[in-house]
Amino acid sequence: MIVRTLDECRDSDRRVVAENGNWESVRMLLRDDNMGFSFHITTIFANTDTHIHYKNHLESVYCVSGEGEIQTTADGKTYEIKPGTLYVLDKHDEHQLRANKGVDMVMACVFNPPLTGMEVHDKDGVYPAAE
Repeated sequence: MIVRTLDECRDSDRRVVAENGNWESVRMLLRDDNMGFSFHITTIFANTDTHIHYKNHLESVYCVSGEGEIQTTADGKTYEIKPGTLYVLDKHDEHQLRANKGVDMVMACVFNPPLTGMEVHDKDGVYPAAE
């Protein structure tokens, strides 16, 4: 059994902060936990706009708190995000994620394949493929 708290993960190398300062991710479950997925609590900071494109991963995201929007690049559609909203990037959807309502968005995220915990977005918003 694996038991971890958000606080203990936050106070470890499992907490990753984006170089651009737009978000932080506390990576509670990672590839080396051998579950076949990873689980993260990610905070998208207020008044930020982040380009993301997971070419190598599928992601499911549930909004715990805060408000914002996601806009898909391919068709320009914009979807409101608020507590209780789930969005799934099931087609490796390139997107803009905005916490544009003046408050941070706290999101619970699941990745497949699981992340190692050390990934950072490249210039195109992509995480590298799992090795």
